[in-house]
Amino acid sequence: MTTDISQLEVHRPALTGHCYRMLGSVVDADDAAQETMIRAWKSLDGFDGRSALRTWLYRIATNVCLDELADRKRRERPMEEGSPSSGAPPLDALVQRPREHWIEPIADAYAIPTDADPSERAILRQSIRLAFVAALQNLAPKQRAVLLLIEVLGWSAAEVAETLETSVAGVNSALQRARATLAHRRDSAPAALSASQEQMLQRYVEAFERYDIDQLALLLREDATLSMPPYALWIQGPEAIRTWMLGLGCGCRGSRLIPTAACGWPAFAQYRPSPDGGHKPWALIVLELAGDQITGVNSFLDTETLFPRFDLPMELSV
Repeated sequence: MTTDISQLEVHRPALTGHCYRMLGSVVDADDAAQETMIRAWKSLDGFDGRSALRTWLYRIATNVCLDELADRKRRERPMEEGSPSSGAPPLDALVQRPREHWIEPIADAYAIPTDADPSERAILRQSIRLAFVAALQNLAPKQRAVLLLIEVLGWSAAEVAETLETSVAGVNSALQRARATLAHRRDSAPAALSASQEQMLQRYVEAFERYDIDQLALLLREDATLSMPPYALWIQGPEAIRTWMLGLGCGCRGSRLIPTAACGWPAFAQYRPSPDGGHKPWALIVLELAGDQITGVNSFLDTETLFPRFDLPMELSV
């Protein structure tokens, strides 16, 4: 049976999601998935059908990512950069890092294949959450690959050993070390939102668009964080976040929020009022939840890079 390029393209979301878990960047994941397609197309004559086509593509993608990680530093989140700032920091505390320094969000639709069954979708959604992807960055690249292939994709140690050209004993050892490193970093929140969480999100949108900061603060857990990559600064606690939003963050007054989904969490495209009329992109907000409270507000400000990958408009006319 012959395979054409359209049969490869069907698997792009699955491959992009895998590359995102490995690399922590939507841009790098996109590039790695494209390189996987190129290598696969060039090597189709060597595909003997002993494994499923997607499995073969995952093998190529894993090695593409390992090549990419060979000479690259790990990506981080602002919360890993030190202590939280006050809600009214001096302007010189607004230090920016390059895009390549930070973990970036990815659209759920961009990373989860449409043919995944409900249980598989739940696993894949949890495996692209910011906290989990950040934790993966603490693993050596091959440990990262072993953990993902076995625990997310459900491969056997023998399949992973063949992919990484190592022994089953080596795979099991790497898996043990990876699990030990991540033992206290797992996100146990359910993949699907509850009805009460959906209602809480509606209150969040309504309060944000009214700029009712007191109501917003009531939705935050006591240890909730606010971060704004590319800034290294981050803030913790409802009172400090309230102070920020009424101070240096007050330019967000009058914003509109458009719902989307990123990293397995509810997300919103934030548009701030433009002096020329309408609203201009300001941030992609990814919320993290625990129960009916918000534990993390992650405002990614690189809208020029992110909004096109979420199919979001670059302006709102009203």
